[in-house]
Amino acid sequence: MGTLCGMTDAVLAVREFSRFYTGVIGLLGDYRLAAPYSLTEARVLYELGQADATDTLDLRTRLSLDPGYLSRIVAKLDAAGLVTSERSTVDGRRQVLRLTDAGREVQRDLDARSSEQVAGLLDGAAGTEREALVGALATVRSILSRTPRGPVSLRSLRPGDLGWVVQRHGARYAEEYGFDVTFEGLVAQIVGEFGLAGDDPNQAAWIAELDGEPVGCVFCTRKDEKVAQLRLLLVEPSARGAGVGTALVNECIRFATAAGYGEMMLWTNNILHAARRVYQRAGFTLEYEGPKPNFGVDLTEQVWRKAL
Repeated sequence: MGTLCGMTDAVLAVREFSRFYTGVIGLLGDYRLAAPYSLTEARVLYELGQADATDTLDLRTRLSLDPGYLSRIVAKLDAAGLVTSERSTVDGRRQVLRLTDAGREVQRDLDARSSEQVAGLLDGAAGTEREALVGALATVRSILSRTPRGPVSLRSLRPGDLGWVVQRHGARYAEEYGFDVTFEGLVAQIVGEFGLAGDDPNQAAWIAELDGEPVGCVFCTRKDEKVAQLRLLLVEPSARGAGVGTALVNECIRFATAAGYGEMMLWTNNILHAARRVYQRAGFTLEYEGPKPNFGVDLTEQVWRKAL
């Protein structure tokens, strides 16, 4: 039932966003960005402008257009002096399309108008908001197109990241495991202590990014002079299976080893199955396990250790 409800919510959210964006971009009513060409004609011109020559079959596949519909568009653009066509030298049954000089001028004008319109939409957005938008759009494209995302990249903390860590932990653990606000309070305490420690060379934290979007984090803190503690490992659902958790844990181990610690430990709960598999692969072994109700949930706490 939960999965079905989740799918229904996702369907409604996508449809709602589609209606919203259609209104924002101006595709209804007095939309005249591509005038005197239709949106499809403008898109054909754009695609033809990305190469010197384009096979009609490739173009039809790329745009998911009916063959007859594409033929009518090409004929109209040809009559307007924007496109030329010739038989393929590879397969005589296929046509190759090229933009004329006039066609390239029209394509560049349409492209400039489109860029100006979107720039106007983003004019009031702060730099961080634009970065968040770019990351969110990359996620949407990756999910809906089923294309693999780029490689995982790790970076050190920037201003604003500590708040993101607290917020994402609170939201994710409440949604997935039913943790109450006391868990978010604990995360805020850990993050606050880390931030107040300043540039302690024996502590560090990393944000994982995919396509420029933050999708995970981990902290390496000092348990005592000889023992480092791995804390606050988080991987967003959208990035799971991409090796984010492994990359974060390995970087934490690398840092702790270079800092001169002889051992690393971590505290977790047995319901975090994916994290436990990452720890095991990294060479951690379970030292202690026992019941400990916490965060409004009946939990079994665990302590794991690894010699460095």
